[in-house]
Amino acid sequence: MDTYARFPISLSRGRGVWVWDEDGKRYLDCVAGIAVCTLGHSDPSLRRALGRQLGRLQHVSNLYRIPEQEQLASAIVEQSCFDRVFFCNSGAEANEAAIKLARKHGQVVRGIRGTTERPPLILTAEASFHGRTLAAVTATGQPKYHQGFAPMVQGFRYFPYNDIAAFEALLAAAEADGPQVAAVLLEPLQGEGGVHPGDRTFFQRVRQLCDAKQILLIFDEVQIGVGRSGRLWGYEQLGVEPDAITLAKGLGGGIPIGALAVKQAVDHFRPGDHASTFGGNPFACRAGLTVLAEIRRRRLLDHVQRMGELLRQELGALVARHPAQLAGVRGWGLLQGLVLKDGGPTAPELVKGALAQGLLVVPAGPGVVRFVPPLTIQARQLRQAVLLLERALVHLG
Repeated sequence: MDTYARFPISLSRGRGVWVWDEDGKRYLDCVAGIAVCTLGHSDPSLRRALGRQLGRLQHVSNLYRIPEQEQLASAIVEQSCFDRVFFCNSGAEANEAAIKLARKHGQVVRGIRGTTERPPLILTAEASFHGRTLAAVTATGQPKYHQGFAPMVQGFRYFPYNDIAAFEALLAAAEADGPQVAAVLLEPLQGEGGVHPGDRTFFQRVRQLCDAKQILLIFDEVQIGVGRSGRLWGYEQLGVEPDAITLAKGLGGGIPIGALAVKQAVDHFRPGDHASTFGGNPFACRAGLTVLAEIRRRRLLDHVQRMGELLRQELGALVARHPAQLAGVRGWGLLQGLVLKDGGPTAPELVKGALAQGLLVVPAGPGVVRFVPPLTIQARQLRQAVLLLERALVHLG
């Protein structure tokens, strides 16, 4: 179906941070499947682990215990502030699970008896992105994604990201007649919305207000989680612990997996409340276990911090060399956005120009070019990526 505006190349193989098209042209991949290929392409550790897993068992139903699933849940719990994990197949599915949990929390904890006319509310940020399923895309605070799909799911309200006064005003209005807000759903760093990092003061205030009212605080870490920020979890950058977190993308290193991790106090699901046929199967969980193990073994969090600082410096120098076209750099770790000025090339135009130079990057809206390379990328490759992008920028004029 005609759902993708694809670039005119067909990739046939990859190794590390490099991919090749069917004509044999090589590209430096700073997209990584959009923050998915944590360990790069065709990683030897992942190949070995998944080959062994296929020799044993790739899928069984959640009717039975799944040791690999239990091991991955334990690995996430041991390295985070959470106690329980539900596995699914994608970030959108993880957010759907979180939305269902939020509604049950509203009933069980806050006593909200939602109706069609007055549903329990979930507050999300403008310019957010939470997925393409109907509830997740309604949670997404970007009207362009809602066009053609009305009526949207009821029960979502939006406020400007990082704006304490706007959040407090929306919360007060929503609760003017009594408890009505079940949850707040936020990205610690907005990726698709333009690479906007969360403000610590804002997030700490949201945490205080949620605590005061027993409102569920959920972080969508589908893109920033699993080491991309230089910490294992994005919430560690903010000094705030959420009640629940959603994961996907980098957790499987290229194998589809999603997860909802929660603190025990807000684990309201009971048998029959939620499920997933493929969620947490042995193959996907082996991928997740391998990714987390390799992040530890290779000390990739320290590496991401160093490479993230280098990328910021290199992009900052690029901005200084081209001040008429470039406005600045923002992001964490190996999720960085190069902000473009009006009047120059748009992000899609620059991305297409970079493709011609042998570099893969991705837009984050019309005015930001996003770098989300494998976490294994090296300094010389980052410098080469910025050089190739500069060539594209100069060529576009």
